[in-house]
Amino acid sequence: MLGIEALQRKPVNNMKIELVERKGVGHPDYIIDASCEYVSRELSKYYLNKYGMILHHNVDKGLIIGGEAEPRFGGGVVTKPIEIHVAGRASYDDDYEEVIEVSREAVKKFLKENIRHLDPDTHVNIKLSLRRGSTELANLVKRSKEIPLANDTSFGVGYYPLSDLESMVYYLERHLNSPEIKKSYKFIGEDIKISGLRIGRKVTLTVASAIVDRYINSVKEYKDSKDTVLKLSQEFLDQEGYSDKYRIRVRVNTADDLKSRKIYLTVTGTSAEMGDDGNTGRGNRVNGLITPNRFMSLEAVAGKNPINHVGKIYNVLAMKMSRDIYTELEDTVEEVYVRILSTIGKKITEPQIVNVLYVPKRGAGMKTREIKSVIKRVVDENMTGEAFHKLTNDIVEGKYTLF
Repeated sequence: MLGIEALQRKPVNNMKIELVERKGVGHPDYIIDASCEYVSRELSKYYLNKYGMILHHNVDKGLIIGGEAEPRFGGGVVTKPIEIHVAGRASYDDDYEEVIEVSREAVKKFLKENIRHLDPDTHVNIKLSLRRGSTELANLVKRSKEIPLANDTSFGVGYYPLSDLESMVYYLERHLNSPEIKKSYKFIGEDIKISGLRIGRKVTLTVASAIVDRYINSVKEYKDSKDTVLKLSQEFLDQEGYSDKYRIRVRVNTADDLKSRKIYLTVTGTSAEMGDDGNTGRGNRVNGLITPNRFMSLEAVAGKNPINHVGKIYNVLAMKMSRDIYTELEDTVEEVYVRILSTIGKKITEPQIVNVLYVPKRGAGMKTREIKSVIKRVVDENMTGEAFHKLTNDIVEGKYTLF
């Protein structure tokens, strides 16, 4: 069933007050999301290689128990390792040890690729608790060779386009965590969290950026490092044209007390080293942001199987469809929202409802009938077995932002 509605509301860009947040790649909540997702991806590849299909698994329960560390100027030490727990369901017969090893190496792979100063062999204990899933849910996956059968009654939500503030927050974090920045400014850790507040045309961005202690030798150098993060942020916002539209104030590490040396200095570049914990699903939504001005799902997307778990599939699909619809109607609509609800055991191509909401653009000439025709075509193109199989493959290959 397809339900299409015009929303009589202001686009988020035109609302007086907007709040946005992004937890960057080194934040404990991001790390545990990524750990669960990397396990799912590598298990999917393992199953494909060994069995010719992705078998049932859901490894979407994760927890980081922060370690203990003694950061100090010139380089400190981790005194108690971080614990990364990944729990859930997996398929195995006599290859349980292989499944565990694939999963362990998946977590290490993420850490090695993304957190430069965190050694997965000495700074981290990886604990895996994977047990078999129910026969009923495992059979749903096995019966999903042609058209996947939904393994839950759940909904997914997506929208497009990003607002200006959402773009600022998202792309500034990606910039500060880019390989180019890390190569030139090694002292900037990966744990970067950005919160954005817009009141009219006035924007305040609060950046929490871990600083790596081995590159800093004094309070003065620490202050200089903060000033560098501030400068890099302002330059990026200027180059991207945001400063032409908004009065932007950037603040960095506002909890610091330089006089008493209570500062955001870390050994590894992540707050997970010293008591800051993480939990799957507490971080960014499927578009990489936390957006209280928008419709959102509370599903933990990371780690769910990419075949028929609608908690993952429908959230990714809703994001994709909203973008596809907006791309075709951007001269006519301001925003597009998509909500999709499944029924457990039913074909994933036949949801209970696909609800598309759009904010019309004032003065646009396209008639409602024509708008609905475009929306229906885009929805139909995405609701095929072939489209879902491609979506699964793209998720396994890491082609979609999930958190």
